[in-house]
Parts: sequence; structure tokens; C-alpha cells
Amino acid sequence: MNKPAPLSRPATLLALLALSAAPAAANDWPMWGGTASRNMVQRATGLPDDVVTGKLIPKTETIDPKSTKNVRWVTKLGSQTYGTPVVAGGRVFVGTNNESPRDTAQQGDRGVLMCFDEKTGAFLWQLIIPKVGAGKVSDWEFVGLCSSAAIEGDRGYVVSNRGELICFDVKGMADGNQGTFQDEAKFSSVDGKPVAVGPQSADILWVTDIRNELGIFPHNVSSCSPLVLGDHIVMATSNGVDWSHLNIPAPMAPALVVVDKNTGKVVAEEASGVSTRALHASWGSAAFATVKGVPTIVWGGGDGWCYGFDRTPYTHAEGFPALKEFFRYDANPTEYRTKNGQPVKYATHDGPSEIIATVIVDGDRAYMSIGQDPEHGDGVGMVSCLDLSARGDVTGKALWVNKSIGRSISTPSLQDGLLFQAEYDGDIHCLDAATGKILWTHATNSRIWSSTLVADGKLYCGTEDGELVVLKAAREKQLVAKIEFYTPIYCSPVVANNTLYIATMTHLFAVGK
Repeated sequence: MNKPAPLSRPATLLALLALSAAPAAANDWPMWGGTASRNMVQRATGLPDDVVTGKLIPKTETIDPKSTKNVRWVTKLGSQTYGTPVVAGGRVFVGTNNESPRDTAQQGDRGVLMCFDEKTGAFLWQLIIPKVGAGKVSDWEFVGLCSSAAIEGDRGYVVSNRGELICFDVKGMADGNQGTFQDEAKFSSVDGKPVAVGPQSADILWVTDIRNELGIFPHNVSSCSPLVLGDHIVMATSNGVDWSHLNIPAPMAPALVVVDKNTGKVVAEEASGVSTRALHASWGSAAFATVKGVPTIVWGGGDGWCYGFDRTPYTHAEGFPALKEFFRYDANPTEYRTKNGQPVKYATHDGPSEIIATVIVDGDRAYMSIGQDPEHGDGVGMVSCLDLSARGDVTGKALWVNKSIGRSISTPSLQDGLLFQAEYDGDIHCLDAATGKILWTHATNSRIWSSTLVADGKLYCGTEDGELVVLKAAREKQLVAKIEFYTPIYCSPVVANNTLYIATMTHLFAVGK
């Protein structure tokens, strides 16, 4: 679950064309989805299939490294982990909770961003984030930090469990307290008394309190993962309904914002009325595409619509900088929203869904699924392929849809004309990306929150039962392996520099020969 100064048009276009063409350093995985396309595919070779995840040393939460096979290192996280890892610049960053505190002086429920050495798994530093204090309604107990960080050079960006956008130094306090922000000790305090900070503490460069600044009401969690585009960061706000699931406390607050990455200042917001139509919350992360030379932000909203926005803000009639809407596409078919002229109730099996999984882009195509909070159970769903170049009117054009796939919170992966989509009910589907036809389905017999990942010619997907399912990424189904872990896998697998990273609820594994 997850749940961020305008440029001239020529300058924006040149900057973003360069950005979209530039590869990540080495073979890192610096953001959710790996790149701005958010397509869960990575170059890799030699990833092992024969993996033994080891045994716990008696009366500890430490896995004995001698009992593992093809595991380079494993380290303890909290008790619940939803922030899928990112890997960049020799460091691994992962969001978790504080139930296995690295700092014994910091006890209790917190959101935590941990940083580890990529080669050894050694703990480097952590960012500790106190709770909102609103309970389950806006910052669910013990889920920790649900956002995946975005790393660019010596800076990182993450959405906190309090709905803030935080910019941090990737080295932490090891090289001193950089920047003008010097209140780390107060930031991590739960009672107003400064906490002790040291070399293993985070170094915050700036914080923008999106929730309070724009009057956002996050529902349950703040789970978006930031997207860095040039000098800007795009982030969803997680704005949504209240505890009753009937009222929208902040219907006029934006569901998507753009922030200056150097200052943290909000420079634009969506003005499409997404929050007025919120079904649950706007948790999805944005993607980026250049369509017929036009830089385009592509994003799935909490109202179940996919939007395309201009990268360059304009001045809204009410005087604030806004994102121009290129198109919107209803990812729900009509019969999910209304039957016999009456609205279909949300959170029912046959009702409409929001877009939680990230929309991925490939050229002038976008692929998406709809789904709901897993607490709502199974229900009807749909996978769509959208033509991003069809902008004749405000309504986006689907090239194909497949309504036989149920609700999903899993981001798809696309390679060699094959689209791999996991379904919450436990099925993994391979579709022909040109037609939407299902080529094969693999039943895991477990719930799936994890997204699919394609690397080294194989398809990886984690399950709630703690299995990593490995299939051949091909038109014919072939099960390669099932790797057993101790606790559920809610995060998505990622690969960086020929190492596979699996974050279970309690441990982070680096898998490789």
C-alpha cells in the first residue's frame, strides 16, 4: 500500500527529454518502478533460482547466515513493512515501522525510513517520524512508512506517514548536518523534547507539511511515492474520505501536487476535482511520458479515473498555479458505477474501484488496473490499455479492456509485448499487450499485494503467504521456483546491480550468487 517555478515550454521539453533518456547510475533502482515510466522491469543476469532463506537463531529475530543459500545478506526491519526498497549510490532505503527499534531510546509506534549499505547490509542511518495522532483514520497504527523513497544524486525524497514531503541527505548525519534545516532532534520528538541525534540519524534538508499547508485529509495512510521530474517533484496527497467512508472532509483539497525539489515550495496542484469524487483515497503514484513531443504526467486517481496533465503549470482562474488536464479516462466500465439508473455502492463486490496500483507507460500507451483497500475483499476489476496520443476531446481512448481480471493493487510489468498483472485474489496473469487477451494464468492460492517484476528473463511476485513466486517471463507458462520466507511479502521485489531485494514484513533479503 503506499498510502509531491514553472519553466518555459522549450526549456521544459529539452530538460525532460534529456531526463527521460538518461539511464540511472550503474544499474540501480532509484525510485518506485525503477524509472519514471514506472514499468517494473530491470536488466539483470545470473539471478539464482535455488534460494534458501535460512533459519532464525533460537530466541532471536536474527537469521543465521550459515543456514541460507544464495542470500548475500539479510537484516531485520520492523514488524510491518510496506515501503518497497529502492537502491541507489551504494545504499538501500526501505520504509518500515519501529517495532524493532535501532535506537533503544526511541520506543513506540513510528514511521521509519532505514538506510543500509548495498554490499554488506550494514545499518547506516534511519529517519524516525512520529505519528499524526489521529489514529486509524489518517495514520493507521503500526503500518509505519508506506512510501518508497526517490533518490537523485546526494538527495532523497520521501512522503512521510504524516503526509509531509521530506528531502534528505542520502549520507545521513555521517557527514554532518547539511543544509539550513537543523531541527532533526525536534522533528523526531513525540513530546516536544528534543531527541538525541548522531551519525546514524537522518539529515533532513527540508520538510513541506502538505497535509496542513493544503488542508489534506489522508485516509488511513499516506502512501504515494514521489516522482522527480527536472526541478520538480510530483506527489499524490492521499486525500480521501473519513472514518465513515461516506464523507469527504476536504473535497476542494488537491489530490496531486507539484513541489519545487530545491525549496519544498508547492508550485502547482491538480484542479480537476478528483477529491470531490474520491471513493476512498488518492494513494497512487504518478508516471511520466513524452507523447508526440509533449511532456505528460500520467496518474491514476482515487476516483477511479486516469489523468494526463501538462508538465508546465498554468494560472487558474482563481489565481493559483494548476496542472492543465490533457485527458481523463474512466478506468471503471459504466456498469460498475451505475445499474438500473442508480449508483452502485462502493466497497461492494460489483461496485466501482479507485486506481491504487501505479499506471505504467510505454511510448504512447498506458496500462492500468483498478482495485480497493484489501480490507474490502474481492470484487470486479478491469485492466485497460490507454492510447495517450488520442486527445481529440477530454475523454481518453482505451485500445482494449479486460474485465475478467478482478481487483488489483499491483503495478504491472511490460516486456516484449507481454503484460504481467497480479490480481488480489492470488492469480498472476500474462496478457498480450497488443490485444489484452490472457495468454496464461498462474494461481498462487494466496492473496497478492506485491507487484510483478521482470528481470533476468523471469517474473517475480510475492504473496501474503510469504512465497516469492518465480515464473518464466514468456508466452508459455513455466513455473521456475517458489522461494519460502518466514513472513508475508507485501512489498514488491526489486533488482539492482544483479541483486534481488525482497522485503518481507520483518526482514530485508539481498539475494544473489
